[in-house]
Amino acid sequence: MPRFPVSLPLPPAPARLAPLLLATATGLGILAPAAGHARQADPIPPAAPPISDAVALAAVPEELRLQTGLHLVLDRSRRQLMLLENGELRRRFPAAVGMVGWETPAGRFQVMEKQVDPVWEHPQNGKRVGPGPANPLGSRWIGFHRDCAGRKGWDGERYLDVQGCVVAGFHGTPHRWTVGRAISHGCVRLYDEHVRDLYELVQIGTPVTVLP
Repeated sequence: MPRFPVSLPLPPAPARLAPLLLATATGLGILAPAAGHARQADPIPPAAPPISDAVALAAVPEELRLQTGLHLVLDRSRRQLMLLENGELRRRFPAAVGMVGWETPAGRFQVMEKQVDPVWEHPQNGKRVGPGPANPLGSRWIGFHRDCAGRKGWDGERYLDVQGCVVAGFHGTPHRWTVGRAISHGCVRLYDEHVRDLYELVQIGTPVTVLP
């Protein structure tokens, strides 16, 4: 069974706790609070303001607009995911991206895995959450990046040390209020109806560019 980003439970807004949405190559890395740290939780980051298609497209470098075929472009600063086709804006989705210190990786990637109704596995106790409204991944997973260097640091509420390979991707979320904020641990959260649409539009190998 494929395994996907791990997450910690998230209470309703405006509580600060943000789910850890990193995936391990084997599905379960080591996730633990770093010892010896005490710090007050950071405030919830604000949502990005709405923007027009023209403003969103203006942020895309010309070289990307000149490419042919389908291309996903994530603008982290404006929390916008764009699907370009032959340089034209075909679809645009608001997105949640990685928080400060856990930023969604920037660079050139491609879709490397897709999954309908992914099963989420708790990183600490191994409990699985199947398809349904409580699944932290929503109904679709589209992976595009793998990194085996491990990550650690302050996540706005606690110090974490994640060892092993982690994967970033696009997925749904039951926590709709987080979309549009820099609040994840690297993955890109979309409204579930949007990630369903996106899933049908992309395929393995579709280019993905995350702007710096």
